[in-house]
Amino acid sequence: MTADRLYLTGRDEADALLARDPNALLLGMVLDQQIPMEKAFSGPAVIAQRMGGLDVAVIAATDPEVFKEICSRPPAVHRFPGSMAGRVQSVCQVLVEQYHGDAAAIWADVPTGAQLLERIGALPGFGAQKAAIFVALLGKQYGVEPDGWREAAGAYGEPGSRRSVADVVDDESLDEVRASKKAAKAAARAASGRP
Repeated sequence: MTADRLYLTGRDEADALLARDPNALLLGMVLDQQIPMEKAFSGPAVIAQRMGGLDVAVIAATDPEVFKEICSRPPAVHRFPGSMAGRVQSVCQVLVEQYHGDAAAIWADVPTGAQLLERIGALPGFGAQKAAIFVALLGKQYGVEPDGWREAAGAYGEPGSRRSVADVVDDESLDEVRASKKAAKAAARAASGRP
């Protein structure tokens, strides 16, 4: 399954790649850490441009130092290009070894949301929160809706919520997600006693 249209980067070409290529969507989620969502999800398009396409088998087999350099060229793919290059390569290696180089195989035959969450959570760099957000993104925008997917995604799967990238469909929803994240961070700081 794919999406007709996504609005995650603000760049038509990058969003079109995410909508049609499950590998790009998954790698965008890998990169979605400690940088703005738009930059993270633009990363697969940048990698594709620099490598002449987005081929996970080629990425997996590329010398790690060479791939790190590809990700580090200005403008860097990520704020931490070296460590994230390694994480992207690790996910690509899992895709090649376990899913025939196709991220869609992760969810193609999964019968339940709980199993989808488990498969995604087993990928390098996917903790519980990131896995739940990706399940929500797949369900809300990519048409991947196994039984119980909303429950597996937790609060991120709630209809009408504005908590994560799964809920971004336009400028207004992007602003609402940003406000929600800012409020959650402030609440976490207050709860921990940090200023």
